Amino acid sequence: MRWILPALVLMLGACSGSALEGPAPPSWSESQIESLRRWLAAAPDDALPRFDTKALDDATSLWNGEATDRVATELALKLARAHLKGCANPVERGGWRIRNDADANALEAKLREALASDSSLDRYFSTVRPSHPEFAALQSAYVAEQDPARRITIARNLERWRWMPRDLGDDYVLVNLPAFEVGLWRSGQRVRNWPVVIGKPSLATPVFSATITHVVLNPWWEIPPSIVAENGGRFSARKGYVRTESGHWRQQPGPGNSLGKMKVSMTNPYNVYLHDTPAQSLFSHPSRAYSHGCVRVSDALGFASALLDGVMTRDQVGRITGESSDRKIVRPAAGGGDEAGAGALKTTNVALPQPLPVYIAYFTAGRRADGTLAVERDVYGRDMLLGDPSNPQRQCSN
Repeated sequence: MRWILPALVLMLGACSGSALEGPAPPSWSESQIESLRRWLAAAPDDALPRFDTKALDDATSLWNGEATDRVATELALKLARAHLKGCANPVERGGWRIRNDADANALEAKLREALASDSSLDRYFSTVRPSHPEFAALQSAYVAEQDPARRITIARNLERWRWMPRDLGDDYVLVNLPAFEVGLWRSGQRVRNWPVVIGKPSLATPVFSATITHVVLNPWWEIPPSIVAENGGRFSARKGYVRTESGHWRQQPGPGNSLGKMKVSMTNPYNVYLHDTPAQSLFSHPSRAYSHGCVRVSDALGFASALLDGVMTRDQVGRITGESSDRKIVRPAAGGGDEAGAGALKTTNVALPQPLPVYIAYFTAGRRADGTLAVERDVYGRDMLLGDPSNPQRQCSN
């Protein structure tokens, strides 16, 4: 059945906000309108704000087909964009440098296809929601959670998942800063987590994505100017520090090297890397925000061999770095050097079988290894910046 009274189209179009430009909106059936209403009503279960349906109510109550088509299309696209990209404004997203590459401009064409064919409107909305299993687990926890403070925390993290890429890849590395851990995912499944040390709040590790191409064993440390200034330019040659002809400071591979025995090569504008550390005692602390911004990995050689699966075993990594799989020191691959180990170990670059995406992200709620929900401390204060995404009065800025 189609709606009538076309004379009211212009009036209702003006009341509904801004009319869609370009081609006429697609036609909606009564069953499709009801499906849209269900999805709009369910938006708060995904920690999205409530959407105003007054214009849709007015149009359908007058049985006006063209106005109903226009208002329904506007609402459907607004809801789809909220699921696809989130509702936060640029200030709330401040410092989030992981790009959601989904094409919001394609939403209207896909909506037209869904309405014109046998494909379900339910399928249309389902496909714009984040598909990662962590999002689904958080959404279920959000619906079941009774504690108001925990619900707000879960809501913030549901919103953050909407800022992530639609497809993280089959294989990737995910660092969760508030959880102080890095996870390796293979074929869409988490293989293992490793504890990490992250940047102190005054030198917070940035949120960004990059690509891991190599593992560097026995790396040199190229000392950032900020750390040179912090130390007053005073470095001991006995500890392997070398000043280059250009005036930069470096540290040779060895037991005291600040990068430890391994660094992950992942080009990025922040000079931030995942690496080993000689300060192993820090991993016994429950809260581990101590670095100058880089991410230090526990059992870094085990992490390196996991990245190099199929290329190099843990024992092979150990022989190059002078450490066995049980962390006992063995004869290094290249001898020599002073008591600090400077010059004793050869720097070796090993390419990954395939480059791996790495995401350094910030989630204060997520699943533990046993599947239970963990709520983490907001170590960098980003939760307060985001506020309460589930506030019914909140406006969706997409």
